[in-house]
Amino acid sequence: MTDEGRRSDLAAALSQVHARIDQACAAAGRPAEEVTLVAVTKTYPASDVVLLAGLGVTDVGENRDQEAASKAEQVRLAGATPRWHFIGQLQRNKARSVTRYADVVESVDSVRLAEALARAAADRAEPLEVLVQVSIDGDTARGGAAGDDLWRVSDSVATAGRLQLGGVMAVAPTDWEPDRAFELLHGLSERLVKVHPSATAISAGMSGDLEAAVRHGATHVRIGTSLLGMRNALR
Repeated sequence: MTDEGRRSDLAAALSQVHARIDQACAAAGRPAEEVTLVAVTKTYPASDVVLLAGLGVTDVGENRDQEAASKAEQVRLAGATPRWHFIGQLQRNKARSVTRYADVVESVDSVRLAEALARAAADRAEPLEVLVQVSIDGDTARGGAAGDDLWRVSDSVATAGRLQLGGVMAVAPTDWEPDRAFELLHGLSERLVKVHPSATAISAGMSGDLEAAVRHGATHVRIGTSLLGMRNALR
């Protein structure tokens, strides 16, 4: 497929995704401007990120450091400057690499990871925004903090010198109704904001459940398949 053909496909998909967000916001009585689309470009080439940026997409998400680091550099060299969100489980030994290109890390779920990111971000010009990943069902093996750990991690991020606590992130468990999962997340967000008033971000909702996420206050939705389709991806 030519670049122009790919751009046309992405433009059509982007229009449909924006329409879904607009409709979900209208149904929830919220301004559409409250919800940021994060285009999840994992496994897709840097050329797609450049095309999306040209179509007005400001935020992109990646979940593997090795892929993301290389892609971010290719996109930078092409002249595009999206905000990069790291959304995957992150090992502490990758903290320094991630802080070189990411603007937001959405998957912080331990004090030790927060501390590693803070050390790695010490020489950044701007603080690194961090979202604390919440384990909705308490199964932390899949990532996310639960119980009192959620508040310990949040406090650790908030008091770190070069980190900025932005809010919370979660993925709805497959065996939960999305509305139930995101209602719980919204309640936790409200508790967090009482302690850390600026931590208002709620990253929730993907291609299959963005409407439920918007109903329950999501400020960011992470959209991959509905935007990029099922074309042959990178290996």
